[in-house]
Amino acid sequence: MSLRYSKNSIKIISGNSHPELAQLICNRLSAPLTNIKALELSNNEDIVLVGESIRDQDIYIVQTGCGGSEKLNDYVMELLLMIRACRTASARKITAVIPNYPYARQDRKDKSRVPISSKVMANLLQTAGCDHVITLDLHASQIQGFFSIPVDNLYAEPSVLKYIQTHFPDKENVMLVSPDVGGAKRVASLADKLDTLFALIHKEREKANVVSKMTLVGDVTGKVCILVDDMADTCGTLCKAADLLLENGAKEVMAIVIHGIFSGNAVEKLNNSHLKKIVCTNSMPLGKTLQQCSRLEVIDIAGTLAEAIRRLHNGESVSYLFNNVVY
Repeated sequence: MSLRYSKNSIKIISGNSHPELAQLICNRLSAPLTNIKALELSNNEDIVLVGESIRDQDIYIVQTGCGGSEKLNDYVMELLLMIRACRTASARKITAVIPNYPYARQDRKDKSRVPISSKVMANLLQTAGCDHVITLDLHASQIQGFFSIPVDNLYAEPSVLKYIQTHFPDKENVMLVSPDVGGAKRVASLADKLDTLFALIHKEREKANVVSKMTLVGDVTGKVCILVDDMADTCGTLCKAADLLLENGAKEVMAIVIHGIFSGNAVEKLNNSHLKKIVCTNSMPLGKTLQQCSRLEVIDIAGTLAEAIRRLHNGESVSYLFNNVVY
């Protein structure tokens, strides 16, 4: 689908974190990628070179937070430099399109003497000169309050609903499951729209990314269980949750996540797990992971991001995207 936009100066810029997604967005907007280079010098410093005039034009910089990559902080610095380069080149408005917001899980002070890193990230973006942020399924919605500029937090829920309705028409045998209490609201919303039941798992963590105990709340006997979460990082929780559900009589288990980070040995865990399938969006680059894990399927959210850009550029409401799928 080619989305139409006004001729009033729009420029799409791609960072190095996920150029494939930026190109998909450009294809849907029938717009070319702007000529810009972000290079790493021999001393590990980044340099950004804008190769064409962007004076008085609306800039949309696509740069996702690759949480499973050792280059995460490099990509953050690259984004900040791109914003600053566009600001000093007299761009009219600069919007950062960040599908997976970096440091989103560090949204509160849960221990003594720790920073609220997602707030630091918000400060950096604004100091660099960002005017607007588009993101997807923030880990904590209150992160929007860390900004003094507009933040549009889009949702992959319509795409997830469409996937479930297409692949599981017999909703009587389907049970949605939240792998933790924090995701109960997300799963309850999906279950309400699908008119199906849901269960949740209470987990206790020994330390970050290490689950010590899991307890199932709900009856999953004979059900096809769909674990729903906002992100899959080390995948330890999803794999243990699948084992717990099967032990409690589930017929089969699959998972749907928004951000597929897949850090460390996550792919190996998935390949050795009892999960029949894991579905995620392309908010993160998945090239190598797709090759290594045959159980992985991808939901394309480029259409949603492209439509959000088009609507913002033309001064239209973005709330339409909260309940509708754009291909």
